[in-house]
Amino acid sequence: MNVICDDKQFLAQYDLDVNLFYRFNVKPYDIYPLRSIFVVSTDKGNKVLKKISYSKEELLFIYDGIKYINNKFNRTMNFSKTFDGKIYTVLNDDIYCMIDLVEGRESDYNNPIDLGIATKGLAELHLAGEGFKGTLSSRYNSGKLINNFKRRLNEVKVFKTVASINEHKSDFDDMFLNKVDYYIEEIKKSIKLLENSSYYKLCGEENKVVFCHHDLAHHNIIIKGEEAYFIDFDYAIVDLRVHDLCNFITKAIKNYAFDIEKGKSILKEYSNINPLDKRELAVLYAMLTFPEDFYSIVKDYYTRRKDWTEETFVDKMKKKISAEEFRIDFLRGFEDVL
Repeated sequence: MNVICDDKQFLAQYDLDVNLFYRFNVKPYDIYPLRSIFVVSTDKGNKVLKKISYSKEELLFIYDGIKYINNKFNRTMNFSKTFDGKIYTVLNDDIYCMIDLVEGRESDYNNPIDLGIATKGLAELHLAGEGFKGTLSSRYNSGKLINNFKRRLNEVKVFKTVASINEHKSDFDDMFLNKVDYYIEEIKKSIKLLENSSYYKLCGEENKVVFCHHDLAHHNIIIKGEEAYFIDFDYAIVDLRVHDLCNFITKAIKNYAFDIEKGKSILKEYSNINPLDKRELAVLYAMLTFPEDFYSIVKDYYTRRKDWTEETFVDKMKKKISAEEFRIDFLRGFEDVL
């Protein structure tokens, strides 16, 4: 419910001046909201109107990455150009772009056929993204993960201090303090695994570093016929392909009791198209070991990144903690593929 509210608040910031559509050389017939974008029926087909919440430089990085991929893999997003040939326009200091709507249905990770199609598509996407570097250092993440995890570890320790000194502890504070030491050790374990792996060597091998989607939620992979199409590259980065694979596996399994067989199926399907070596699997295991869900909810709470109620935060924390035994069982099962 809160996600819907967040989307409504974001959509309310759109300026739907008719001149905005004319700048993209389209005549709008109908428009309706979908999550944080608007779908527009126009004289040139169905389009997505998107207000960008990041910089022009980041948008151009994403555009360059998609263009690079499209030389070998054309199942991504197509940007509409403005009358002056740009992929964006600025209206009242806000950046807008328009994208061709990919007609199809959202993938269902609980459907093994969809999951197989999505996995195959991801392997092909990564093959097409090999060698892309871009010119934006803030989106170049290769080689930064160990320091990133160390920074997150320090953040969790700061949150622990904040919760500890709070005289009027909330239910969330109590739950967090009860589990934080355990998760601190899990983060340390993940860092140690990365430090003892071939992480830095892999970051120096061009075919291991690719243009990564970095937000592989089921609704960002559209099934059309028997193929996967990838949309919404807002969080795209350049990094090891196993970074993206970690993101994908986590999205696919965490709502299904961390099913290890599903995880192994993804690895097998992916490797049939784009083989992984043992060093990459070890780094992937280290990435999966990091308790991402716990870290995210804790950071959301103590930095107020989400405008959620206390009840919502507590409910989400309970679910994440209750799923921990399944996550640990998954990691034990994953050791079989190392």
